[in-house]
Amino acid sequence: MINLHEAIRKLNPSVVTISGDVAYDKDENIVEYDKVAVEAYVKANEYKAQRAAAYPSFADQFDTIFHDGIDAWKAQIQAVKDRFPKE
Repeated sequence: MINLHEAIRKLNPSVVTISGDVAYDKDENIVEYDKVAVEAYVKANEYKAQRAAAYPSFADQFDTIFHDGIDAWKAQIQAVKDRFPKE
């Protein structure tokens, strides 16, 4: 799951250090950021981490393709996408 610190850095490229919920630039000046935008970014990207954790390993995916065919693999992947949709 994308965490708040990753979101703060993504939305505020000048941030190099974060302590708690206070962000600092390279000169150790406090960087003000939009907490609502950060929360929205986290929520909007949450599905990516959920999908990544739910997908079978590459080895298992290749095994499914080899033994059951590409359509079985597509169904397996689509089930994860359906479980964790983009919002």
